[in-house]
Amino acid sequence: MPTLDVFNSNAFSVVSLTDAINKVPFIPGKIGQLGLFTESGITTTTVMIEERQGSLNLIETTARGAPAVQNHANKRKARSFVVPHIAIEDTIMADEVQNIRSFGSENQMESVQQVVQFRLAEMANKHDATLEHLRVGAIKGQILDADGVTVLYDLFNEFGVTQQAEVDFDLDNASPEAGAVKLLCHAVKRNIEDELGAQTYDHIHAICGSDFYDALVTHPEVTKAYDRYQESLFLRTGQARSQFEYAGIVFEEYRGKVGTVEYTESAKAFFFPVGVPNLFRQYNAPADFVETVNTVGLPRYAKQAIDDEFGRWVKVHSQSNPLPICTRPRVLVKGKAA
Repeated sequence: MPTLDVFNSNAFSVVSLTDAINKVPFIPGKIGQLGLFTESGITTTTVMIEERQGSLNLIETTARGAPAVQNHANKRKARSFVVPHIAIEDTIMADEVQNIRSFGSENQMESVQQVVQFRLAEMANKHDATLEHLRVGAIKGQILDADGVTVLYDLFNEFGVTQQAEVDFDLDNASPEAGAVKLLCHAVKRNIEDELGAQTYDHIHAICGSDFYDALVTHPEVTKAYDRYQESLFLRTGQARSQFEYAGIVFEEYRGKVGTVEYTESAKAFFFPVGVPNLFRQYNAPADFVETVNTVGLPRYAKQAIDDEFGRWVKVHSQSNPLPICTRPRVLVKGKAA
């Protein structure tokens, strides 16, 4: 079918298709909206993360003229991570293009491009959902594959640390008179601050499952604060949101699900600091195309292949190679409702 020669034009080159899929309007999840992850492209399919933990010790007194206490610099550690490869393909048959264009029309290429753009938009949405799932895993400390079971990276094991003990809020029994919820929030903050050391941060954020969030906002100790927060927010913005701040922590209900895969557990909450430089990073590796070897990675790539034998179809290929990661997983604290 000679009319399919339009796919050999510059409009359907790997550069143009890659630009197109990266220009498709982004539909972010809540983690994407927080802007936690600093993205950077890399030229390899692996990334080396170097850790250098500063030390803080009290200095013993010595007699005047005696030898001073010697400073001991901590050793550096480096860890290598293979960047996950995420690819998806779709096939556009000749008949799908045939019915939306007329032979010899001046806008023939535009009609074909519309079909391609529509498929790329569908594929981009699936990339968005997958990236959000990976980012949630980085916040939880365990990055899972699309099945929600297979562990790609356990960040605690990779960095050779143990996760802090899960905080039991026991919201069914926590005493409102004693301020039990507030004390637990303070404990979470102190645990995170101890791990951050001298590092500054903006605030502590918590993404909560629906059961945890409902139990929290209906707890007698929290109800009045929640109502006041929502009322003031409505007066300022004209809308109420499924988040509020209490005891220095921003609690936000997180509802992420694709198919049967739940992004978080309903009775859990995951706490993390916001505003810490280089704490959450995302590395984008280059695609496995000849054209992109040893180039700086982009968020997504797209390419097409034509049925050279009979000209019956065009296959569109899209891929991303992201690695979102928390570089200090000990700051990640998990809580449960009961």
